[in-house]
Amino acid sequence: MRILLVEDEQRLSDALVYILNKHNILVDVASDGIAGQDMAETDIYDVIVLDRMLPGKEGIDILRCLRANRMTTPIIFLTAKDAVESRVEGLEAGADDYLVKPFSTEEFIARVRALGRRSTNKFIGDQLRIASLTFDPLRCEVICGNTLIKLTLREAQLLELFMRNYGQVLTREQILERVWGLESNVEMNSVDIYIYYLRKKLIQDGGVTIHTIRGVGYCLKEEQHASKG
Repeated sequence: MRILLVEDEQRLSDALVYILNKHNILVDVASDGIAGQDMAETDIYDVIVLDRMLPGKEGIDILRCLRANRMTTPIIFLTAKDAVESRVEGLEAGADDYLVKPFSTEEFIARVRALGRRSTNKFIGDQLRIASLTFDPLRCEVICGNTLIKLTLREAQLLELFMRNYGQVLTREQILERVWGLESNVEMNSVDIYIYYLRKKLIQDGGVTIHTIRGVGYCLKEEQHASKG
């Protein structure tokens, strides 16, 4: 899962990035409202964490713009504005959740993960399941049939992206942005290399495979078995 954190308080931002990364959640950060809206409009994030009081453009205005543009990405407000009127205003503007500072880091992580689950119906608890493939993003483990396979963090991030977008073709550019980030200097062939690594590990009978769509990108879908007879 990749989230966008729009927060101008540097110490809090650094702390949240550390906590989220510790839970295998990728984070891109914007420290002002204008940059935050620009990044949000790329539509590559599973969840957006948005402060209300930001330099450049306030969070409530960013939220209204995103919803006016029909963006459905789950958004949680993270703010010191704790009045009932402020909460109602945020939720009615289109926020999916509202968390007041100071807050428990455990509750923050739980709320972010809950919002992330809304983008897919393939979650079973904290796991993703398709066909005979069961993936635990917290442990970086996948079960193919009856075989438990350990993944590296990058492989796990890649598999999560494919499973959340099961049956959809993802371009190499989209994969690079979602897994490595907008500011990454990683070469495009890293996508092909890590897909090769992941395919080798998923060779067990999980019922799905990563297909190459020539000239476009990749797609996770069910394996096609030749009929017998």
